Amino acid sequence: MKLDILAFGAHPDDVELGCGATIAKEISLGKKVGIVDLTRGELGTRGSAELRDVEAANAANILGVSVRENLRFADGFFVNDKKHQLEIIKMIRKYQPEIVLCNAIDDRHIDHPKASSLVSDACFLSGLIKVETEIDGKLQEKWRPKQVYHYIQWKNIEPDFVINVTGFMDVKEKSVLAYSSQFYDPKSNEPETPITSKNFTDSINYRARDLGRLIGVDYAEGFTTERYVAIENFSKLI
Repeated sequence: MKLDILAFGAHPDDVELGCGATIAKEISLGKKVGIVDLTRGELGTRGSAELRDVEAANAANILGVSVRENLRFADGFFVNDKKHQLEIIKMIRKYQPEIVLCNAIDDRHIDHPKASSLVSDACFLSGLIKVETEIDGKLQEKWRPKQVYHYIQWKNIEPDFVINVTGFMDVKEKSVLAYSSQFYDPKSNEPETPITSKNFTDSINYRARDLGRLIGVDYAEGFTTERYVAIENFSKLI
């Protein structure tokens, strides 16, 4: 299956939180989108890896993605090395996306910038013919995405561009709340974490509203890029 967009997340819920509305919008426009989670989030304070598996599948259904895979790297302890790069390359070559979305370049959680550089490096290496990978005994062809974009997570990173996601925030919020074990629940007796507060849940909406305000729409999601963003002409701007 060839995809238009492949979104990577260090943990299940990273993609939904970082770019869920953008994904929902692109799917509505006929694009094929997939998600690859690097870990099962097994070090998460609340819930379990098995529960996160179920929640991730539910969130994928809400977003309407074509495929979701989990590479089962070690949560908290994966590194940017050849072994992990090759596993990412296999996914890139398997789905041949034009665009890759990945974690924030800098963030509170140590896995996020690690995943950011790991995926970005793998996208480059995936285009080298002498880097050989195979799936099910078949040698894969080289493939390099045209663009690699990084979504924004905990930290308020200045975006290089933003996408108008007005009309798709409800889908994003539903996909995020599919991870019911991870977020605000006044009835829960489990330990509190930075993402279990009501303020964090509310921030999903008000951060998108603030970015939208800055470009004159209701809601927006921001991204950073390692390359210049090119436009055909001024008429393509909003």
